[in-house]
Amino acid sequence: VQLQASGGGSVQAGGSLRLSCAASGSIFSIGTMTWYRQALGKQRELVTSITSGGSTNYADSVKGRFTISRDNAKNTAYLQMNSLKPEDTGVYYCNADVQLRRYGNRYDFWGQGTQVTVSS
Repeated sequence: VQLQASGGGSVQAGGSLRLSCAASGSIFSIGTMTWYRQALGKQRELVTSITSGGSTNYADSVKGRFTISRDNAKNTAYLQMNSLKPEDTGVYYCNADVQLRRYGNRYDFWGQGTQVTVSS
């Protein structure tokens, strides 16, 4: 199973970006998909998550500006980031809780990270 994160880039403060996280491989089902970010010199922090049923959770710092969604048919999660601030700068990682077989265990998989840079 591979998670491919994409969509990062450099924007001015107030701008928008849309990240994608696509899972591929032998997958039976995907549970919660989560976006984390890590700024230079800081610990990785949870940004937002979405369950297979569509329930979402957001860090206080991004509420009202970021929206997570997913397309279960495409095994893909999206992160729409609006009103970006310099403090949103960092590497964004996606994580997925994946069941490989019908009666199998669930495993955590991570994407490679995509850089988001917001300039003031």
